[in-house]
Amino acid sequence: MQIVFLLEQVVNGLVLGGYYLLIALGLSLIFSVGGVVNLAHGAFYAIGAYVSIEIGKLLGFTWGVALSPVVVAVLGILFERFILRRFYQSDPILSLLVTFGLAMVAEQLIRIIWGSAPIPTSMPALMKGPVIIGEFLFSKYRLLLLAVVAVVLVGIWFLLHKTSFGRVVRAGIQQPDMVAALGIRLQPYMTAIIILGVGMAALGGALFAPIAIVHPAMGAEIITVAFVVVVIGGLGSFWGVVISALLVGVVRGITIHFVPAAGEASMYVLMFLVLLFLPRGLLGERIEKFD
Repeated sequence: MQIVFLLEQVVNGLVLGGYYLLIALGLSLIFSVGGVVNLAHGAFYAIGAYVSIEIGKLLGFTWGVALSPVVVAVLGILFERFILRRFYQSDPILSLLVTFGLAMVAEQLIRIIWGSAPIPTSMPALMKGPVIIGEFLFSKYRLLLLAVVAVVLVGIWFLLHKTSFGRVVRAGIQQPDMVAALGIRLQPYMTAIIILGVGMAALGGALFAPIAIVHPAMGAEIITVAFVVVVIGGLGSFWGVVISALLVGVVRGITIHFVPAAGEASMYVLMFLVLLFLPRGLLGERIEKFD
């Protein structure tokens, strides 16, 4: 019985890790390619949740989840074109300050449009209830979330490692000068990475809205966790962020169950221990500046 119970907590942690992964992976890619510290990334996650709820009222939950990342991706194009593009060759502290201000503006706009109170949302009736396998008991919806995150992860991996687009992006992360010498402009690729990153953040907001609290400050809450995941995984490492997200999710999930008060502290302790022995993170690479 104890083993089954522990397995349930591990699966809960993996769901939590998948949640973190959708936000942290886009954040890592944006910094790795553009050298931009995007503190507004959490705002796109929050907007994704709110937009999915509004679309869901008209077209249903599934369409809300499907269309929310598309809507937010369009906002991401505007974000990259009129704001981020100015800071690719600047000191990262400047992009940090600007995106921090943008995050605050976005949070207040959410309060103006939707109010300060949390907005309730629900999952489809078909996804309610548990899956029972022997003594194993788990939520249908959470298992669906794990499956969706796995599909997204495979898709992103394929895009970055099996396509010409991915080869240019990875080369731009590791050797941007060499890419420039070959006459390849990284600018269009950066725009695509922004679309991909904010789209994943919005998908995370839409998918996890039924099991999280949708409120204006949710973006500010998740961005801290996302940075912890990126730091533990290591900048420039796809698998580092994946392993880190799942590790943080499992550690935090198990800790919350056994010692609820230490749930949030556990991920900071984990980060401290990893950086103590691996200063670049689990699989961190040396990153050169975007040009």
